[in-house]
Amino acid sequence: RRYVAGGRCKSTARLEGKVVIITGANTGIGKETARDLAHRGKVIIACRDIAKGEAAASEIRAETGNQQVIVKKLDLADTKSIREFAEKFLAEEKELHILINNAGVMLCPYSKTADGFEMHLGVNHLGHFLLTFLLLERLKQSAPARIVNVSSLAHHGGRIRFHDLHGEKSYNCGLAYCHSKLANVLFTRELARRLQGKFQRQVEFTANALHPGSVYSELVRHSFVMTWLWKIFSFFLKTPSEGAQTSIYCAVAKELESVTGQYFSDCQPAYVSPHGRDDETAKKLWSVSCELLGIQWD
Repeated sequence: RRYVAGGRCKSTARLEGKVVIITGANTGIGKETARDLAHRGKVIIACRDIAKGEAAASEIRAETGNQQVIVKKLDLADTKSIREFAEKFLAEEKELHILINNAGVMLCPYSKTADGFEMHLGVNHLGHFLLTFLLLERLKQSAPARIVNVSSLAHHGGRIRFHDLHGEKSYNCGLAYCHSKLANVLFTRELARRLQGKFQRQVEFTANALHPGSVYSELVRHSFVMTWLWKIFSFFLKTPSEGAQTSIYCAVAKELESVTGQYFSDCQPAYVSPHGRDDETAKKLWSVSCELLGIQWD
C-alpha cells in the first residue's frame, strides 16, 4: 500500500493573499488538490456541475475553516462557457497566481463538444488551452505565477494525428485519451518555451505537466469494463488524496520556483516520451489549436 501511494508533497508553503483556480475540483484528485490548497489560501473550484462543486466546497470549508473556497461554473466542452468563466473571473479577481488545469474526460464513446471538437481533445486539451490563453495576462500581472497541467503516463501511447484530429476517420476511445494527454505535455513544453525570456531577473512564470498516477476515481465512469477493473484492483491504485500529491507539489514547492517546461510523477522529474519531446510537433499543435479556437496567441 505504501509503495502504491507514491511520493508525497512535503512543502508547507502558505498561499496567503494568493488565488488558485483548479478545474474539475468537485471530485477526484481535483477535489483533494483543492482540499490541500484551501489550508494555504484562496481556492476557486471551476467545474461544470455546480451542485457537486458546492457540495465539495462546503465540505472543504467546514474542514479547513477557509471561507475563501468559491465555486464557479466552467464547462470545458463549450468555448462559450470558457469565455464566460474567464470574463467573470477577470471582472471579480484582480490577481491569479496558480492555474491548475486538472479536469478531464477518459474513455468516452465517440462524441463532440459544443464546438465540434472530438471530446477528449476538446476538453482535455483545447478547453484548457483556451482557458489558459484567456487568463494569461492576469497570471503575468500576478507573477510569480504557475500553470500546472495534469497529463498522464498514457501520453506515451499518444500521437498527434493532424490528418484526423477529431477521430472522424477512425476512433478508439483509449487512444483518443492518450492523444489528448500527449497534447497536454506538448502544450506545456511549448508554453514554457514561449514564456522564457519574458522576465529579466528570473523565471517568474512557470508551466509544468504531471502524471498523477493510477488513481481510484470517477474518471473511468464511461467504461463499464474499466469501472469493474478499478474496483477489483483498487488496492493497487492510489487514493485521490495520494493522486493529488504531484499536482500540489507542482503548485507550491519552493524548489520549483524557476523550473519550467518539465514533467513530473510522484513529486519528482519523470521520463517524457520521444513524441512528447518533439518541438516541431509542439509548435504545429499550438498553431492548429489557435486556428481551431479562432484566437491569435503569439
